[in-house]
Amino acid sequence: MHELLPPFQRRRTRIGLVAGGLGTYWPQFPDLLPQLKESAAYVSERFQEMDAEVIDAGFVSDAAEGAVAAEQLRRADCDLIVLFLTTYLTSSMVLPIAQRSHTPVLVIDLQPTEKMDHATFDTGAWLAYCAQCPVPEVGNVFRRAGIPFRSVSGWLRQESAWQRIGQWIRAAHIRAALRHARHGLMGHVYPGMLDVSTDLTLLPTTFGSHVEVLEFDDLRVRVEQVTEAETSARMDLARQVFTLDDTVVAEDFAWGATVSVALERLAEDFALDTLAYYHRGLDGEQHERLGAGMILGASLLTARGIPATGEYELRTTVAQLAAQSIGSGGSFTEIQALDFEAGVVEMGHDGPAHLAVSARDPLLRGLGVYHGKRGWGVSVEFDVQHGPVTLLGVGQDADGSLTFITSEGTVVDGPLLQIGNTSSRVDFGRDPGEWVDAWSATGVGHHWALTVGHNGADFAAAASLLGVEHRQV
Repeated sequence: MHELLPPFQRRRTRIGLVAGGLGTYWPQFPDLLPQLKESAAYVSERFQEMDAEVIDAGFVSDAAEGAVAAEQLRRADCDLIVLFLTTYLTSSMVLPIAQRSHTPVLVIDLQPTEKMDHATFDTGAWLAYCAQCPVPEVGNVFRRAGIPFRSVSGWLRQESAWQRIGQWIRAAHIRAALRHARHGLMGHVYPGMLDVSTDLTLLPTTFGSHVEVLEFDDLRVRVEQVTEAETSARMDLARQVFTLDDTVVAEDFAWGATVSVALERLAEDFALDTLAYYHRGLDGEQHERLGAGMILGASLLTARGIPATGEYELRTTVAQLAAQSIGSGGSFTEIQALDFEAGVVEMGHDGPAHLAVSARDPLLRGLGVYHGKRGWGVSVEFDVQHGPVTLLGVGQDADGSLTFITSEGTVVDGPLLQIGNTSSRVDFGRDPGEWVDAWSATGVGHHWALTVGHNGADFAAAASLLGVEHRQV
């Protein structure tokens, strides 16, 4: 996040946490429960350090206490519930927690150390290492109850296990962002782009999010309210964030700044988490000028954590928001060309971009024409950071269901076009033509989000929590 662009604040991800063990053991082995509660306290501390609100329902020892925890977590409206199995427990103690909360559940079982000391351990000491014992039982009962089962097994301070747990927490961030999102949709679909067309009911029914249908007039009236001082201040901000190319026309720059101020108000007034837009326009009329003046403001909105995308690409803004929620950027992208000599796929897009993925200070370039669109003005251009990247697209199948589609690659150095687009050269480790064939066969559509880092596992986990299919190329 650019220091000049403070992020918009959203509801924090909520993680429910409950630990448990079979209470029958406590009077039999008096030292066992204190040891297990000490482990539970450590787990709670680790979760408190994560970027989420933790609802700790404590330690349960029987089915009645499990039901109490289930009610507490149901009311908490969590994005993920974590069940910490500290020793053997019966599945009846945890099934109500998963059933009543209607929330995805992760089972973790972390024994105290790497291994037991067989020479000195008695039954009570062994039971502290018996957390794996009930995992198959819980998995069986969850399957019979129609509840998706997820687990991480390891030992208490095993960082590789905590990395796997962290993956599910990041997935919970994505679920939280999508199920509470308000997606703005302004204008109309780009004529003829059948892949972009999206059933608006699918987002609330699949994720729980809301689609706010907007008019360009909602933006127009806010543009009319922007003062000259506000436009000047936004131009000053843009000069600090962007490098201005000599092609930038002062009048177009000022117009883009004015629209930027109005866009920010629009996002605040409608509490938007994303915005997808398009307007064809005609002969320089006002709505055409509004659509042409969006790129600066949409890029600044995106940099503040509200993905804003052209061509009415609602599903791509969903992908961008998912990437944004785990701090990996998410820039509007499509295929530009293939370089068979270098073995790379050249990607990018005109219009709004996510400044967090830029390899250098982004450039504002003046364009006398927007290819494929009406209007003219300023556009954003930069090279994507070199290194690992992940593509995330949201597809829609014949039955209407949504899918997460990913592919991991590496952005490498090489020549780029200087036409006011974001650009990158992505090496997927295979013939670029073969990659295009495999990628296109997934049903991804021709736009997606380019994210920084190899995040395929995080997006796969998020698909699991969201109940959608994940496809990887």
